[in-house]
Amino acid sequence: MTVANYCMIVAALLPVVCAALAKSRGYGKRRREGGFDNHDPRSWLSRQTGWQARANAAQANGFEALPLFFAGVLAAQQMHLDQGRIDLLAVSFVVLRVVFIGLYLADLASLRSLVWVLGVATSIALFFA
Repeated sequence: MTVANYCMIVAALLPVVCAALAKSRGYGKRRREGGFDNHDPRSWLSRQTGWQARANAAQANGFEALPLFFAGVLAAQQMHLDQGRIDLLAVSFVVLRVVFIGLYLADLASLRSLVWVLGVATSIALFFA
């Protein structure tokens, strides 16, 4: 397995981490006391505010970013492009996603958007690695 393939796994797990962060305020509390409601998790998450709401939004954005990144890695590997460059771009994408999540949680919208654009550009660059 290549570094890029491992990056695909990490990228796929990042939204799960965001979901855990979004739900973390409700862990250990009863539902009637505002704790996480596993019977209606989407509705519960939609009522969150602050960094928990932003973590939930980062989760959704993370899932949205996966198809282009996965397609880029797989297409680059199928075209037998330089694996070192593919690996570098894949690691860059994961690093950018981690930074994106941090900026989302910190509510730094403009900087977050810039990092998002860099992540999309990285995914597109994979097709030309």
